[in-house]
Amino acid sequence: MDYTLLTAFFVIALFSAMLLLLEVGRWIAVRRMAVDPEGAKAGLGAVVGVVFSLLGLLLAFTFSGAASRFDARKQLVVQEVNTLSKTYYLLDLIPELIQTKLKESFRHYLDAELQAIKALPDIRTAKRAYSRSSAIKLDIQNQVIATCRNPNTQPIALYVLLPAINEWIANSTNRIVAANTHPPFMIYAVLVGLALVSSLIAGYGMAEAKVRSWLHIIVFAAVITVTIYVIIDLEFPRIGFIRINATDRLLVELRKEMG
Repeated sequence: MDYTLLTAFFVIALFSAMLLLLEVGRWIAVRRMAVDPEGAKAGLGAVVGVVFSLLGLLLAFTFSGAASRFDARKQLVVQEVNTLSKTYYLLDLIPELIQTKLKESFRHYLDAELQAIKALPDIRTAKRAYSRSSAIKLDIQNQVIATCRNPNTQPIALYVLLPAINEWIANSTNRIVAANTHPPFMIYAVLVGLALVSSLIAGYGMAEAKVRSWLHIIVFAAVITVTIYVIIDLEFPRIGFIRINATDRLLVELRKEMG
């Protein structure tokens, strides 16, 4: 299923479920107060304090973590671009025949990476493009090793090129790991569960009013739903509404410089 449709379905489903539970909570409270007016709210304050405190803490921690990972992913792209650019121009130090082939491989690597980024949110197409870029990266490593054994290669070139290649590969690996690092699914399940439970309790607490306050009901459900959506969107910065396009443009500019 398309990511946009999936997230739209999730937002609508969560918002609707919260509205429903707010109404269910109010209905339960009204029935309870009709039977036991004095005891209907007994102990409610303690439950509200625990549930809403847990919800607030979990929202804060997951939002903070998602924002931190979002910034880290941007920085890792910048680091890879810098090391890739440096490595590419250091290829001028090696014999021309080998240099030409290696430069062509670097261009193919960037083409595959950019193709993967453009393909998103089509996950399958993006994965195929990323697989090609990984294979090209491995081929570059093998070419560099062969270059080291070439007697025509100047020793000074190897002393400069090998560390640059290693640094680029390390940064590329870090970027891939960061892109695939997300909180466990259970964290999101607990977060959504707490949002639903809090809706039930909030509806219960609103039952004292004779007329429903739709402003409070809608704002409560909308604020929590939007916050959870933003947290999820931050975790996937290339397929949602929140993107790192400005950083990805560095890859495009580098590809143009390579010719």
